[in-house]
Amino acid sequence: MKFQAIFLASIVILGCGEKPSRGESKMAEKRSLFYFSDVSEKSGLGGYLHENGAFGEKWFPEPMGPGCGFIDYDGDGWEDILLVTGGSFRGMGKKQVPAIRLMRNNTDGTFSDVSNEVGLSNVFTYPFGIAAADFDNDGDQDFLLTTLYENLLFKNTSGYFTEVGSESGLSTEHGLSTSPIFFDADRDGHLDLYVGNYTDWSPDTDVWCTFRGEKGYCTPEVYKGTPSRFYQNNGDGSFTDRTSEAGFLPAPGKTLGVAEYDYDKNGWPDLIVANDLERDLLYENNQDGTFTEKGMIKGMAFDAMGRARAGMGVDVGLVDRSDEITIFVGNFQNEMFSVYRYSPEGFFTDFAAISKLGRQSLRVLTFGLFLFDVELDGDLDLLAANGHIQVEVESENNEFQFKQLAQLFLNDGDGVFDLFKGNEGSVLRKPIVGRGSAYADYDKDGDLDVLITENAGPTHLWRNDFSEHPETNANNYLRVKLEGSSSNRDGIGSMIELFIGNRKFSRRVRTGSSYLSQSEKVVTFGIGEAGSVDSLVIQWPSGVIDSFSQIAPNQELLIIEGETL
Repeated sequence: MKFQAIFLASIVILGCGEKPSRGESKMAEKRSLFYFSDVSEKSGLGGYLHENGAFGEKWFPEPMGPGCGFIDYDGDGWEDILLVTGGSFRGMGKKQVPAIRLMRNNTDGTFSDVSNEVGLSNVFTYPFGIAAADFDNDGDQDFLLTTLYENLLFKNTSGYFTEVGSESGLSTEHGLSTSPIFFDADRDGHLDLYVGNYTDWSPDTDVWCTFRGEKGYCTPEVYKGTPSRFYQNNGDGSFTDRTSEAGFLPAPGKTLGVAEYDYDKNGWPDLIVANDLERDLLYENNQDGTFTEKGMIKGMAFDAMGRARAGMGVDVGLVDRSDEITIFVGNFQNEMFSVYRYSPEGFFTDFAAISKLGRQSLRVLTFGLFLFDVELDGDLDLLAANGHIQVEVESENNEFQFKQLAQLFLNDGDGVFDLFKGNEGSVLRKPIVGRGSAYADYDKDGDLDVLITENAGPTHLWRNDFSEHPETNANNYLRVKLEGSSSNRDGIGSMIELFIGNRKFSRRVRTGSSYLSQSEKVVTFGIGEAGSVDSLVIQWPSGVIDSFSQIAPNQELLIIEGETL
């Protein structure tokens, strides 16, 4: 025990002793260039508060909070917004509130609530997460809503939604469901579905946990985990539960975040699963409709002491010049981010200290977490939405706050990140109870904007104004939207590679990632000051490869599988 304590101390010291990167001067230069504007009120989102159903009993699901997401439900090319607005526990006598709101993009920077006219105004449940995709390949964006009760699948028909979950084959016996993800597991052109499940909590199994002598919110250790479920798309609008046959059992449960990537670069999608106080999972695709869990043998299941962390938000991407992925997982207070870099030798190495994210993430509780190129320089940056679960935490320990600052980490190009705090008055200086988070270019100006939800609080829309200041910013961009023909309609699972000189930029079309949330599926490449793109290559899930050359920047391309521009 003494040895373990000394070893742990050495790890913490290593994280605190992270040496400055050559990117610090670069970050200092950007301080005057970078702008986020809180446009929640003027955009029409200011009046939407999340309802967590709390009624004084401190039930376990209450602090989990809502997800959020972007979906182009009407196909007009402008990203609309899905808000998980909450609900109440069944049988508790509280007034029911609509579980979800659809906000239509008016194309002028504002949004209008169209929930009633699209069939979503009378959805009453206790909701958590969303994932949006065209699961039936009919050209309309559908979405899944996970809940405490039955999960709901909404089929979009020309802009009107019909709930088809049970008739499509989704199980009603799942436990508390969290983050879902659509992906084409077998590359047959039909999107399959993985639904993260958390615990077996119910009002009858609620445990009394003490906090300062009174009931507080329990940690998940006191509840049994519920394994997640995998549904294979049958290609006719229905799904079959193949959780066991596909290799997803046994599993510890307590899943909060799911991300997809082809980590071993064999052309087949793999899954990364973040679990709360259970080992994190890596499901390697066997290319035959089954998966093998390899988190432990690959080195990304536990921390350096062999302990499971409180994994919540998760994302994965290429953040340096190595062409190998890095996995990022947000954890509880006093647990730095999990940062796992893959190596050509076939194992993950903890890069938390090397990336400079370790020390800077120790004092926050991170839920939403995602990678995006916030300043269009070609490097993926990291945003973390933070907030505590115990309102009374400040009276217990003044080192921690209930409301916490969101964190934006700028990538220096080598996978080393600097915390960008913003100037006085910045949205990054205003503490929130952060939960779900997502990004999209909702105003079509080329840079990526941010949507964040709060538990039992407001929704925040942060407009990225970086590209609006050409006097200090000369960075260009290229946005790519895919439409599959042999592949699934959304092109999910496609790898898009962009080449400028001797540099390659790689992005993947995905759903999932972050926490309970859905970012846009259009892919944005920042290309810095480059005046053109030498070549663009799309590797579709079907195996088709499309290539294009000499592309002008600052535009959005629609690329249809197998066709020329």
